[in-house]
Amino acid sequence: MTESVSKPAIKAAVEARLAKRYRSEARFRSLGLAAIFSAVAILVILLGSIGMQSLPAYTANEIFLEVDLDRDLVDPQGDGSEVSLREGSYARVLQNAMREQFPEVRARRDLRQLFQLYTALNAPRLMDEVIEDPSLVGTRYRFRMPLSDDMDLYLKGELLDQSETRMNTALRAAEEGRSIALVSDDAGFAAMVENQRAALRNEAVALGASADELDLRVQAAGDEDVSALVDRIANLRERQQGLLDWADAEDGVFRLDDTLPSVIVEMAGGAYKLDGVSVDGTRATGRAVVQPESQSADSWNLLVVDVPESRRRSSDNQLVWSRVLRDRGVIEEHTNRYLFGNADSREPELAGVRGALHGSILTILIALILSVPVGVFAAIYLEEFAPKNPVTDLIEVNINNLAAVPSIVFGMLGLAVFINVFGLPRSSPVLGGLVLSLMTLPTIIIATRAAMKAVPPSIRDAALGIGASQTQTVFHHVLPLAAPGILTGSIIGLSRALGETAPLLMIGMVAFIAETPSLDIEGMTQPATVLPVQVFLWYDGAERAFEPRAAAAIMVLLGLMISFNALAIYLRHKFERRW
Repeated sequence: MTESVSKPAIKAAVEARLAKRYRSEARFRSLGLAAIFSAVAILVILLGSIGMQSLPAYTANEIFLEVDLDRDLVDPQGDGSEVSLREGSYARVLQNAMREQFPEVRARRDLRQLFQLYTALNAPRLMDEVIEDPSLVGTRYRFRMPLSDDMDLYLKGELLDQSETRMNTALRAAEEGRSIALVSDDAGFAAMVENQRAALRNEAVALGASADELDLRVQAAGDEDVSALVDRIANLRERQQGLLDWADAEDGVFRLDDTLPSVIVEMAGGAYKLDGVSVDGTRATGRAVVQPESQSADSWNLLVVDVPESRRRSSDNQLVWSRVLRDRGVIEEHTNRYLFGNADSREPELAGVRGALHGSILTILIALILSVPVGVFAAIYLEEFAPKNPVTDLIEVNINNLAAVPSIVFGMLGLAVFINVFGLPRSSPVLGGLVLSLMTLPTIIIATRAAMKAVPPSIRDAALGIGASQTQTVFHHVLPLAAPGILTGSIIGLSRALGETAPLLMIGMVAFIAETPSLDIEGMTQPATVLPVQVFLWYDGAERAFEPRAAAAIMVLLGLMISFNALAIYLRHKFERRW
C-alpha cells in the first residue's frame, strides 16, 4: 500500500522539478533575448543619433554666380601667363558679381555683410580654375561656391527658429521720408503685435522673479552690507516696469528693435525689415532690404525670426539676401562635394574628410605592413619553436601585459623614441603607422597563438609521422588551418588601431592639415591627420557647422571599421575547416 502511494508522489515530484527547470530555462532564454534586443536597440539609437546629426553635412547650398572675368582684373600684365593670372584681383570679381545681384546695396557696412555670404577662400578657387583654363579670361563664367556656413544651416532650417505666415490680403508700400510705410487692408500685423507683446511680458516676469529672489537674499543677509544687491534689485524692477510699459502701450506705434524677434515682410520679390507697427495692426514702417518689383501685392509673406538680431552672428540683411538668392535660383542645394573632395579648412563650408581619410589609409597600411608579419612570425616562434624556460615565460607575460597597456603610453614611446631619437617627421603617416603597429603587435601575437593552439594535435602528429620536419609541419599544415583565426585577429587589431586617437595626439597628428597627402610612398612622410583626430578637431571647433561634419566623419570611420570586421567574418567563414 505504501509503495502504491509513493510512486504517484515520486512522479509528481519529478514532474514538478522538470517544470521548475523548464521555467528556469525559459527565464534564461528570455533574459538572453532581452539582452540581445537591448544591445541592438542601443546600437541603433547610437548610429541613428549620429546619422541624424550628420544629415546636414551631406548637402550644401551653393551660390552660382555669373562672374565677369574682365581682362584688366584677372590678367593685369595682359600676357596671359600664369604669373600674371596669379596677380589678378579675383576677390574683386566676386564682389562685382554680388553687387550685380543687389545694386541697391551701397553702404560700406551693408556691403561687408553682403560679401560675408561666402568665404574669401573662394577667390583662390576661382583663380585656380582660370589658371587651369586661361581661355576663360575676358568671358562671363558661371562660378559655383559654397554659401557661408551660418547661412547654409539657416536655409536648411538648422540655425534659427522662425515662423512664416502667408497673408492673402492686399499690402501697399509708400515712401515716408527715410522709411517705408506698409499699409494692410485688414490688420494683417495684429497677430504679430500680440506675440511681440507676449514676449515682452514673459521677459518682464523673468526679471521680476530674479528681483524677488534677490529680495529674499537681502532679507536673509542680516547685518551684512547689501547695498550692491539693493541696486541690482532696483535696476531689475526698473527694467521690468519698462518692458511692461512697452508691452501695454495702447496709443501710437508699437516699437520694434534689435532686442525683439525680427519681423520681415516679403512681397513682390523684395523684402522689408520692420521697425514699428501701429497698435491696431493695419500699418507698419520699416526699411527696404531688397527693392520689390512692385509697391503693392495681393499676397505677402510675414517672417518672424524668434532670435533677436542682437543675439546672433547673422544679420537680418544676410537672412533676407540668402532667401532672395534662393528664390531667384542663384542659390541651389546639392550634394556636398566639398565633404569628400577637400581636406580640412578653417571655413566649415569648405572642410572635408579627404585629407584625414588618406592619412588613415596610409597610417593603417604602414601598421599592416609592419605589425602583421612581425606579429605572426613572433607567435609562430613562441608557440612552435621556442623552448619552455623562464625567458620565454617572461616574454609571454610581457606580451600579455602590453596588450592591456593604455594606448597613450605607446604615443609617449613614439614621441620619445621615433621623434626625439630617430628624428622621424612629426605628424606623418609613417610615424603614426609605427606607433599603431607597436600597439597592435601584442593583439596579433595573442590571436595568432590562440589560432595555432586550436589546430588539433593530431594534425602535427600525422605530419611528423610521415617524415615532415617541424618547419614543414608548421608552414604546410598548422599555419594554413590557423589562417582564419590569424586573419580575424589581425584585422580586428588593425580596426581597433584605426579608431585610436590618444597615441596619435602625442606624436603631433592633431595639427591642422589643409593639404591632402598623396597615396604613394611620398605621401607617407607628408604631414597628415587621421579620421579620429579630425573628429576631435571638428567637435572642438567654434562654428556650429563643424558638428554635422564631425558626425559625418564618424560615419565614415564607422563604415571603415564595419568593413574591416565584415572582411574578418568573411575570411573566417571562407577558410574555416571543421574536424
